[in-house]
Amino acid sequence: MKPNQNSELSQLSADLKKEAEKEGFNPIGIARIPGSPRLELRTAALQRWINAGYHGEMQWMNSAKREKVDLLLEGAQSLLAVGLNYFVNQQTEPDSLKIARYAWGKDYHKVIEKRLRRLGHWLTQKKPNCKWRVCVDSTPLLDKAWAEEAGIGWIGKNSNLINPKSGSWMVIGHLLCTEPLVPDKPSKSLCGQCKKCIEACPTKAITEPFVVDSRSCLAYHTIENRNKKLPARIEESIGSWIAGCDICQEVCPWNTKSKIFTNDPDMIPQNWILRLTKAEALKWNDETWKEKLRGSALKRIKPWMWRRNANAIKVNSLNTEIKQ
Repeated sequence: MKPNQNSELSQLSADLKKEAEKEGFNPIGIARIPGSPRLELRTAALQRWINAGYHGEMQWMNSAKREKVDLLLEGAQSLLAVGLNYFVNQQTEPDSLKIARYAWGKDYHKVIEKRLRRLGHWLTQKKPNCKWRVCVDSTPLLDKAWAEEAGIGWIGKNSNLINPKSGSWMVIGHLLCTEPLVPDKPSKSLCGQCKKCIEACPTKAITEPFVVDSRSCLAYHTIENRNKKLPARIEESIGSWIAGCDICQEVCPWNTKSKIFTNDPDMIPQNWILRLTKAEALKWNDETWKEKLRGSALKRIKPWMWRRNANAIKVNSLNTEIKQ
């Protein structure tokens, strides 16, 4: 590559990051495709995870497109990885039901996609021949592995992406493009000998460091499980969690040592999320559910699943259970 070309790409890469920062993203990093040999190891680990049945009923995890980025965008040379902090300075009220923090605000899929699309259009203005594609976690991409490759965090023992400054309270997105952008250094794991997330998991879903068996995970069962009744062992450990679970993040030292709060309006929760009781949750009919969860990532949970989860919760007990 000629010196002037290298300088031009360096400037383009720096300017793209600045535009991403304007969109509220932080951290931000760039990776070159096909990436380092670590991506091959992550791909092999994913296949072992699937072969072990740890993905449960999430059949979409077994997609060939996860193994080759060029199947998502032909000619892709680079990837912009971004994180969006969702940790707001608010807490749920005592004795209320719990919802995973990532779902407190607006549907992050739509929020991230909209912002990354603006970055894509900006890139097209700078490089008219550039092709790009937005990827959120619903896209068959090894999203956390590529985020690690782009240097915005490492994959922790609880399988969450962790940034040394902001912890793991972030959702991530990627912008694939056909420009050869200047890459950042991949992240290195800083989990060390810590086992707090493994020890804190009430269902022992983290079977070994970096391996989570979805079939034992509260988040999986409250959001993805489509059976009419939850397994007994999940009901015994569900606590107050009606949607998702943050336990392994709450105990992580990288989240407890310093908290960076966000004021992003798309991440601010509605009041009912902070004070939802079991009695109230069970009173919701399908129309109430639709109204409350409009524009929320929680829409993935069907109304009957919402009531199933609420019925399984023993705190704030309600004598009368309703049919699902």
